[in-house]
Amino acid sequence: MERASPQKVLVIACGMLAREVLAVKERLGLAHLDLTCLPAELHFHPDRIPAAIDRAIKKAKAEGYDDIFIGYADCGTGGLLDRVLEKHGVARMAGPHCFAFYQGEAAFAAVADADITAFYMTDFLCRQFDAFFVKPLGLDRHPELAKDFFANYEKVVYLAQTDDPELEKVAIRAATMLGLAYEKRVTAYGDLEPALKRAAAGDGA
Repeated sequence: MERASPQKVLVIACGMLAREVLAVKERLGLAHLDLTCLPAELHFHPDRIPAAIDRAIKKAKAEGYDDIFIGYADCGTGGLLDRVLEKHGVARMAGPHCFAFYQGEAAFAAVADADITAFYMTDFLCRQFDAFFVKPLGLDRHPELAKDFFANYEKVVYLAQTDDPELEKVAIRAATMLGLAYEKRVTAYGDLEPALKRAAAGDGA
């Protein structure tokens, strides 16, 4: 088994962040930063995240990684993820979820109350809207069910990491399909970029 070199830093991230982590890595020239991702579907099963992260950290340490950073926020684990990370001495992204750290913690805190009825979309969720929402919920066969499934939401908020008109078309289509108001916020990578920069320097989050 090939072992990691001492200077390597491993990011264990949610699959929903893979493209963004790699973009930041290239942008900042972090050649010594490695990435491994857990399935994006864990987004829908937060109770499974702590155990999955625990296994991934143990595997990474066995492969020789001394410096590990977790590309997850709490993500609905109710503090259980932090218990795992404390055991291993590993840091994660600050904040409750990716929708917060994409906006930046301070910016998210300022809008959190107003966004309580917001259905957030990111670049990833725009790319995967049909696979993650439309087909699993049967909206391709019964679009009339959208208002039932999303009755507690009032608006779609597209947190855009990139300027991609095709992705915005998906977000607008989602808002129309769900019968919700639409808002776009250009966030880029938010707190993800500085957090990865610190992790790559060995400073954690």
